[in-house]
Order: sequence, then C-alpha cells, then structure tokens
Amino acid sequence: MSNEPVKRSRRIAPKNKYLISSYLCQVFDTMRDGLYITDSKGETLTVNEMYENLTGLKAEDIVGRYVKDLVQSGVFDLALNSKVVKTKKSATAVQMTSKGRKVVLMAHPIFDYDEDVELVVTFVRDIALISQLKEQVVAQKQLIDKYKQEIKQHNDSLYQPTSPAMVDLYDQIQRVARTDASILFLGETGVGKGVMAHEVHDQSSRKGQPFLKVDCTSIPENLIESELFGYAPGAFSGADSRGKPGMFEVADKGTLFLDEIGELPLSMQSKLLRVLQNSEIQRVGATKARNIDVRIIAATNRDLEEEVRQGRFRSDLFYRLHVAVLRIPPLRERGEDIHAMLHFFRKQFNAKYKRNLKLSAKAEEAMLNYRWDGNIREMENLMHSLAVTTHDERVELRHLPVRMLNGSSLQCETGRIGFDFEHAEGKDLKTIMAEIEAKYLQHAIERYGSTTRAAEKLKVNRTTIFRKLKKAGIDSDGMPS
Repeated sequence: MSNEPVKRSRRIAPKNKYLISSYLCQVFDTMRDGLYITDSKGETLTVNEMYENLTGLKAEDIVGRYVKDLVQSGVFDLALNSKVVKTKKSATAVQMTSKGRKVVLMAHPIFDYDEDVELVVTFVRDIALISQLKEQVVAQKQLIDKYKQEIKQHNDSLYQPTSPAMVDLYDQIQRVARTDASILFLGETGVGKGVMAHEVHDQSSRKGQPFLKVDCTSIPENLIESELFGYAPGAFSGADSRGKPGMFEVADKGTLFLDEIGELPLSMQSKLLRVLQNSEIQRVGATKARNIDVRIIAATNRDLEEEVRQGRFRSDLFYRLHVAVLRIPPLRERGEDIHAMLHFFRKQFNAKYKRNLKLSAKAEEAMLNYRWDGNIREMENLMHSLAVTTHDERVELRHLPVRMLNGSSLQCETGRIGFDFEHAEGKDLKTIMAEIEAKYLQHAIERYGSTTRAAEKLKVNRTTIFRKLKKAGIDSDGMPS
C-alpha cells in the first residue's frame, strides 16, 4: 500500500515536474468540468474558469476561505470536503449557490504517503446539462424502441397475401420492383396504396435510399411547385434567403410517392411530365436545371381515363404514367384477408395499450360479413377505437357501430336482453337505440344486483342510469339501488 503513491508519481518524467506544475492552473482552465480543490482542513486552494462559469462565483471571493465558512455565510448550501476526509471515499451531491445556480458535485480524495486524505478534488457539472443529456438518452431509447416496433410490424406484415387477388398483386409488385419503371396504383380510398408503394421501394435496388410521400391534396395550389421543386434564394417574398430544396431533390437516388395524383393542378402536370421525360428539375426562381435520379410511384382513386376525357388530366402525362398499372382490390373483394387483418390490428393495439382485447364469435362474424367501404383504413380506425373505448376484455356485438349490425346480428344481441325487434317497426333509429340502451341497463342491474354495482361495471354515474331509464319510460322505482 505504501508504494502506491510512488507508482503514481512516476507517471510524470522528473525533469518535467516543474514544467507541469508551472502551468497547472492553465491546465485546469482547459477542463470542460468545473474544478474545486481543497486541502484536508477544507481550505479552498484553487478553482478553474469553468467552475466560475457554472456557479456564478468568482475565484477571488472563495480561494483561501474554508468551505465550512462559505456554507455558513450562504455562498453555497453544502460542501463534501468533511465527508470525503472522514470516509476516505468519493461522494456526490447537488449544490445550490448564492447566485441561484444548481450544480452536481463529484468529490474524490487524494491520499498522501500515509494513506491519509491530503486533498479533495471536486468536479462540478451543470445539473441542467445533465438533465438535458438524460432527456436525450431517453428520447434516443424511445426512438430505438419505435424503430424496433416498426421493424417487428414490418416482419409480421399486415399485407401478407392470402386472397388470390392479393397473391397476384404481390407477384406483379415483385416483377416491376426490379425495374425503374414508373408505377401507377389504382384503388379506392383506404386500400393501402401507400403501403404498396413502400413495398415496391423496399424490394427495389433503391432500398436504403430516401422514400418520400407527397399528398397532392394536402398542399395548397400556390405552394405545390415550390414544395416539389424547391426555390432559389430570394425567389419570392418571405422565402428563405438560402433557398430550399424540393421533394424531388430530397428524394434523389430514392423513390417519390405522389399520392392522389389525380388532384394535381394542370399547370403542375406539365412540369411533372418534363421531370419524367428529362430527369431534371428547376427550382422556382432559378435559371438552371438540375439532374435528378428519382423513381416515381403515383396513386389515385380517380378514373384517370375519364379525367383525361373531361380535360382535367393531361393525356401525355397519363400515358407516361401508364407503364406499370397495378389495381389494388377493395377489401370486400378479398374476404380471405379480412380475418387475418382483424387479428393483426387487434394484436397491434393490444401491444400498444397493454391490453388483452379479444373478439367474441358474434362480433367477429359481424365484422367478416361487413362491406368495409372504408377498406383497411376503416378497419384500423375501428380496432383502434375499440382498444381505447371498450372497458371489457372481449368485444361483443353491443360494442360495434350500428352500421355493422345486420338484422340477424341485431336480433341476436337485443334478444338477449328481452328487446322485441319487431316491436321497433315504425320507430326512428334514435328511439330504437334509446330503448335498447335502457333494456341493457335493466339487464345490467339484474345481473350485478344493484344500480350502484351496474354503474361501477359500466363506468357511468348512477344518475345517468336513472336518467336514461326515465327517458325510455321505464320506472326505476323498486329497482335495487
């Protein structure tokens, strides 16, 4: 043990000891941490410039003074010198200075040849910076978790082909993805055109390069050109003085997905045609064109041939896009996929909200028989809604929107609570649903034994139950409260 300090001293060549000691204070000032050095009795020997910056305290006000006196006079609220000297171990604490600065102290003992504490060296760091770094670490972890989840979802893809129509579509995608030809996806709103465009990109040689989506319906007409092609410095009033690249430039070497291309104004259609023909773009206000290498994938729910006949879509652009045309069938035409998609979304939102939601046989049957006019988007939104609004662990018919309940489903569900469906003839939907709701509330009171217990299970107020029963003309007197 006694040889340890000797070993440490050999880290400095003897002839250089004086050189280093002469410049030691300047060495301290190069450090990014604040530095506060005291002797074993607590006298302040030196502090560096970073310490002054972090604490707001000046060296001339504290050097030569004892930390005990500095605490008593309120220069700062605590010091670690005595604790380190007593325990001979490092210590950490948060200190508040008289300037209102909060810093983190990390104090370490320096021993003499007898293994007694000779000096206490305290490193000082800005607590705000530490908190900021901690937040950045948390944010990075969240980002990593997000990417992991996206990768997991991609590997467990919703769109694995099941129906013959989708198997054929995937075969076509695999063939055209290997080329650089422009692709036009046709299909109703919500069928997954954006997902298919991403699938093409991921199976192409451009995978790993940018994939950008432009929703042609969401950009104001007067901004479309600058958004797509960018603008030169000072191109117009309010423009960034440095200019700005457009989506085509950002997507260079990658893929640009133009969603709802049928909504693109005629003036922009001609400019897009030039990009497809010449592989170059020109920023707004610029005098020179720039070469680009971008694959175009377009999509629309419109009948573009009819749009051409009506003069709303350029025929030359239509034929330029009409190279690889892929139609995505609506969900009602590929019933084999519905079951798998329902359970994909159920698992997805169960994981997101830490639930174990399941579908009853009757609810699943109603979903399988439903038309899904909003296609996959409608299904995803419904399953999302059920995951956040359904209190039970199983989705029953009563949890589904009325539009999803055909006559037999509604009869089955309302029959359980004693509602006569035929008795509803001639009544408007609002009255029918009020009566169904009231009957169900009666059923819940009977099942759970009291209004209070039913209210707890249904997560409503007792007064709400009484009000709904009264509105439906049902006397609540005599019911167990």
